[in-house]
Amino acid sequence: MSEKKHAVHEPLFHLAKRASISAPKAWLIRLSAIVLGFLACGVVAFILIDKLKENPGSIEDFYRCFIDGIWSEGKTLVKNRKLWKFLKNLAILQCISLAVTPAFRMKFWNIGAEGQTLVGILGAIAVAFYLLGTVPNWVLLVLMFFAAVISSVIWAIIPAIFKAVWNTNETLFTLMMNYVATFLVEFFLVIWVKNGSSTLGSLKFTEFPSFYHDYFVIVLVALTLSVLLYVYLKHSKQGYEISVVGESVRTAQYSGINVTKVIIRTMVVSGILCGVAAYLIAAGLDKTVTSTSVGGQGFTAIMVSWLAKFNPIVMLLTSGLISMLNSGAEEITKVFNVRGAMPDVITGIILFFIIGSEFFINYTIVFRKKPRLIKEGRWTK
Repeated sequence: MSEKKHAVHEPLFHLAKRASISAPKAWLIRLSAIVLGFLACGVVAFILIDKLKENPGSIEDFYRCFIDGIWSEGKTLVKNRKLWKFLKNLAILQCISLAVTPAFRMKFWNIGAEGQTLVGILGAIAVAFYLLGTVPNWVLLVLMFFAAVISSVIWAIIPAIFKAVWNTNETLFTLMMNYVATFLVEFFLVIWVKNGSSTLGSLKFTEFPSFYHDYFVIVLVALTLSVLLYVYLKHSKQGYEISVVGESVRTAQYSGINVTKVIIRTMVVSGILCGVAAYLIAAGLDKTVTSTSVGGQGFTAIMVSWLAKFNPIVMLLTSGLISMLNSGAEEITKVFNVRGAMPDVITGIILFFIIGSEFFINYTIVFRKKPRLIKEGRWTK
């Protein structure tokens, strides 16, 4: 009696995790995702924006908004208001992104940069509120700096101590402290503003020194911190300890690394960087504090750092990309007269494709080559 052979119906394709991928190929996938994101964004905009429906040829103007959002035609470099606004936004986002990076490399998921920066702003403005007019302006600016840094460090070190000593969940802890920081700001605004509006106007103190352009120092600080943090993480003993703890806490302990000390010290570094960002916002930009002074950038910073694979130099590109998308979305609201959440939808579509590209960097699609047969419980070709 002849033996029957049964065909095994394999799926047309399946996913397999990549063993490795070259850097050029990974960046090609990311760039392809960005292009596809912009195309999908144009399709959605064409469906939802009335002006594009009425005049399909204006789709070119739609895409041009992403360039016009960061560049004013006919303006010199110094007087290019849109460019400097873009660079300012990039610099602040970069500083906050740098703050979460050391903790992320250690696999300490610090989701609290929003609150840590906000508390730093509150500390700086508190010094200005109580000491304005009683000390020279340069002394006030110095005191504001230290107040911002110390406040942010305190806010960052609290979850670090709980994690290091009692092994609490740092993700939930830092996330909840964002809300505590918001309520803390609102509490002080109620105390400071006697008319009940809870709106503190801009305080009249001299901004920190500037040259070439009002935002030049802010941009320079962000670039300097990026280089310093890169060197710290890549070429210092403490940076090496952060990497070892991130790879394996047990291995770090066996090699004689004090894990508790590394966790607390790393969060101090994160707090200092949040404090610097807070000082730039408080002393260089807003001169006041509200519960939305950080504007959600603490959460955006998580994506900036993750997309750059926690590399401070590459983060300049990811910060720039997200800042460009936000500036372009603002320009679209003006040119096409759209309101509501439409600009956020446009930005979100592109970011969705960028985040999705990471999946295809880590996994590949394997297509079925030819059917197999089962014979006596064995695979045969």
